[in-house]
Amino acid sequence: MLPAELELVEGCKKGKRQFQRLLFERYSPVMMLICRRYCKDLMEAEDMLQEGFIKAFTKIDQFRDGSFEGWLKRIFVNTCLNNWKKQKDKLTCPEEIGMAISDETEDGLQKLQAQQLLVLIDALPSGAKLVFNLFAIEGYQHTEIAILLNITEGGSRAQLTRARQLLKDKMMKLDLSENRP
Repeated sequence: MLPAELELVEGCKKGKRQFQRLLFERYSPVMMLICRRYCKDLMEAEDMLQEGFIKAFTKIDQFRDGSFEGWLKRIFVNTCLNNWKKQKDKLTCPEEIGMAISDETEDGLQKLQAQQLLVLIDALPSGAKLVFNLFAIEGYQHTEIAILLNITEGGSRAQLTRARQLLKDKMMKLDLSENRP
């Protein structure tokens, strides 16, 4: 941990408001990106940002060593997941979905601008969006996702496949519309 980061954390552990403000200013842009990935709209994301920082400041004494940003990200992902669970937004898990994203689509995915990709991901149905974000962006395994969301591993895999297929379809439509004269 960098000395400036260590100083921020220690100041927050002592409950000093100026350090809390500085920590918020430093990490809120990254944490907001996480919140936007898991929330249905900007207002909900702002609520989760506030709730996540409240939890972080409340639990900051539990942080020991390692990556503070990683520790903070985990709090925000869990905050968003808990909010999602409270909304009782049920995952639909069509186990029979078996199509995988093709290699050509993965190449096309790399060509998309980051903003376009975020828009496409944001438009996914909530279950597919949640699993895609956890797996592809946060790096969780299907076993962990199943436990977090209280679904089966197969359900997690099906949702990821569904997300990939929907993204592939949307990308194909983008390619078609961009290639028109």
